[in-house]
Amino acid sequence: MRKTFANALMSMAEKDSRIWLLTPDVGFSVLEGFAEKFPDRFLNVGIAEQNAVGIAAGLALSGKIPYVYTMAPFACERTFEQVKIDAAYMNSNVRIVGIGAGFSYGPAGATHHAIEDIAIMRSLPNMAVVAPGDLSETKALVRYSVVHSGPMYIRLGKNGEPEYEHDVEFGKISEVIKGGSCAVISTSTMLEDCYDACLELKSEGIDAMCLSAHTLKPFDEERIVDLVSRGIPIVTVEEHNVIGGLYSAVSETAVRTGRGVRILPIAVPDAFSHFVGSQKHIRSRMGLGCLSVRIADFMRSIAVGSV
Repeated sequence: MRKTFANALMSMAEKDSRIWLLTPDVGFSVLEGFAEKFPDRFLNVGIAEQNAVGIAAGLALSGKIPYVYTMAPFACERTFEQVKIDAAYMNSNVRIVGIGAGFSYGPAGATHHAIEDIAIMRSLPNMAVVAPGDLSETKALVRYSVVHSGPMYIRLGKNGEPEYEHDVEFGKISEVIKGGSCAVISTSTMLEDCYDACLELKSEGIDAMCLSAHTLKPFDEERIVDLVSRGIPIVTVEEHNVIGGLYSAVSETAVRTGRGVRILPIAVPDAFSHFVGSQKHIRSRMGLGCLSVRIADFMRSIAVGSV
């Protein structure tokens, strides 16, 4: 996903001289191509994330479109005041690119885990928040980011993400697999697991649809209202704290309809991970494993309750 982002940005930069790329000494093996091709529009500011956002805001207010590329926790948390005032409050065209979503940097510990970033960025007025789940979404959302007016947070996985064929539109939830009995909505790095789980559920007679909420803000409330109006149970899946992310966005929308619907959140509990290991290992220890089993149990509980 990181290289897909870099290649898409280079393609856009060839057509638009306003595009700049800044990094606080991150992105080796990923950003060299941009730096070599556009040396006058690339800045490595050193390990100084707050300064990077300040410089980017100055560039944006001068008519440029700057992208600040660094690890997600440092992009959102270490720089929060600068992002809030220089980017969001000023409504400047700064793009914050956070890499290593969720537990991508698992062995590095809690300092490098990004499980609060969506909540932080969703809370900021003017800030758009996108979290592509595959390479198709990455390319489409990077292309869109150039024309978007106002600040944007782009949440990226680290590597190895798949590519599915489906329509991608900013602000709309994408349908990756059609279905009717339940809606499995993923965001960011959990799309692949949800895709596989939905295929497995279909083989067990559960007609699950796989949806990708790659845009968290503005959120596609229309799609959620439609699901609720049809009484379709919803499962939200995210490699993020259960507070403030996808589950929150779905629930906030669903409750405003005034109609009841069953929602199962599969997310990181409100706790830090003290486990060391790969992303997959930490996911399983933090409750993000066995998706098809958990969804099947959820659907059975609904069936029993309706008898």
